[in-house]
Amino acid sequence: MVIDMIEDKKYIGVSELNNYIKSLLDSDFFLNRVYLKGEISNFKWHTRGHLYFTLKDDLGRINAVMFQSSTHNLKFNPEDGMKVLVSGRVSAYPASGSYQIYVDTMELDGLGNLYLEYEKLKEKLSKEGLFNIDHKKPIPKYPNRIGIITADTGAAVRDIMSTIRRRYPLCEAILFPTLVQGAEAAPNIVKQIEVADNFGCDLLIVGRGGGSIEDLWAFNEEIVARAIYNAKTPIISAVGHEPDFTIADFVADLRAPTPTGAAEMAVPTILDINNLLNQYKIRLNKFIKNLINTKFIELRNLKNSFVLKNPMSLYELKEQKLDKLIENLNHNINIILDNKSHRLELINNKIKLVSPLSIINNNQNKLREIKINLNNIMDKRLNNHRHNLDYLINTLKLVNPLNILSNGYSLVKKDDKVIKSIKELNKNDEVNIKLYEGEFIAKVKEIK
Repeated sequence: MVIDMIEDKKYIGVSELNNYIKSLLDSDFFLNRVYLKGEISNFKWHTRGHLYFTLKDDLGRINAVMFQSSTHNLKFNPEDGMKVLVSGRVSAYPASGSYQIYVDTMELDGLGNLYLEYEKLKEKLSKEGLFNIDHKKPIPKYPNRIGIITADTGAAVRDIMSTIRRRYPLCEAILFPTLVQGAEAAPNIVKQIEVADNFGCDLLIVGRGGGSIEDLWAFNEEIVARAIYNAKTPIISAVGHEPDFTIADFVADLRAPTPTGAAEMAVPTILDINNLLNQYKIRLNKFIKNLINTKFIELRNLKNSFVLKNPMSLYELKEQKLDKLIENLNHNINIILDNKSHRLELINNKIKLVSPLSIINNNQNKLREIKINLNNIMDKRLNNHRHNLDYLINTLKLVNPLNILSNGYSLVKKDDKVIKSIKELNKNDEVNIKLYEGEFIAKVKEIK
C-alpha cells in the first residue's frame, strides 16, 4: 500500500530571506569587527559624502561602503589601485541580497604609507620654494669635469661612464661612490654631494638604476633634497626609470628619465660639436666677406671724394672764411672805436664844462686805462685770428699735392694730362716729369 505524504510548503518573500540572512550576519560576533586588507577598485565618492568601492585581493573581492560620518579621520584621498587596511562590520544589504563590509576606519597599507609620507614631504618642500624654476642652475653645454654620485657597482655607473666616453671623450668623469639603498644611503648620498660640490666639477649626476619604491626611498629623504638644493654645482637627477619620480627629481636642476639619459643630457656628441664648428666657420667667413666689402666701399668713396680730387677747393673755402672773419673783426673794431670815441668826446665835454683839474686828471687816467684795455682786446683778438690763420695755412699745406713732391715723388704728364697707369703710355712717348724743384722731359724707352 502506497501512502502519499503531502508536506505543507510555506513560501516566503525574497526580502524576508535577505533580512533573515542579514540578521544572522549581524548576530555573528566575529563579523561585527573585521580587519581586512586589499586593493581598492571601482571607487566612487558619492555627492552626499559616502564612499562606495570594492576591496579585492588575488582570489576574491567584497563590496564596501564607508559612510560620511566615518570619513572625517581619513588622512588621504582614496583612489583605485591603492592598497589599504580597513576595519568594520560585515552585513547584508537586503535590497540587493549581497553582503558587504561597512568600513569604520581606513589607512594606507605598506607602500601606501610611504606614498603618503612622499606626498607630505613634496608639499612641504614645494611651499618652501625648493622646486621653484628660478632657483634652477643652467646646465653647462661643454663640461670639462662631471662628478657621478651613485653606487660603484651596477648598471647605472657603467651606463653613465660609457655614454660620456662615447659621446664626449674630452670630458673627465669622476665617480663619487655612495650607498643608494638602505638606512645609511641618504646620509652617504648627502656626504658625497658635499664632497663633489667642492671638487671643482662643472656638473654632477646623482642617481641609481630602477627599483621598487622602497629601493628608491633614499632619494625621497629630506636631507638629500636639501643637499641638492644647497649645492653650488648644477645637478642632474637620474633616479630609476622613466615612470619613477622622486623628491630629488623635483629639487634637481634637471631631471633625466634614466641614468643613460642623464649622461646624454650632460654632454654633447662629437658630431654635434663638428656641426656647430662648421656653422661658426660659415658665419665667420660670411662676416669677414661683409667686412671686406664694407671697407672696400669706404675706400672707394674716399678715393672718389671731392676733397681728394680737388684739394684746392678746401683751401679756397678756408680763404673765403678767413676773409669773412677779418671783415667781421674790422667791423667790430670800428664799432668799439666809435663807441669809445663817442664816450671820450662826452667826457671831454664834461671836463670842459666843469674844468676842475682833479676831474681832468681822473678822466685822463680813465682814458689811458680805456686805451690800454682797448689795445689789449684788439691785440688778443688779432692774435687769435692770426693763430686760426696759421692753423688753416698749415692744414692747407698738408693737403697741398705739391708738398708730396718734396718727399721724392714726381708728377708725370703727357700732353698736359697726368699719367696714372702704364697703360696710358706707349714706347717713344715724350713725357714731362715734374720734381719738387724743376722739371724735365723724358722719352719712354721700354714698357714693362
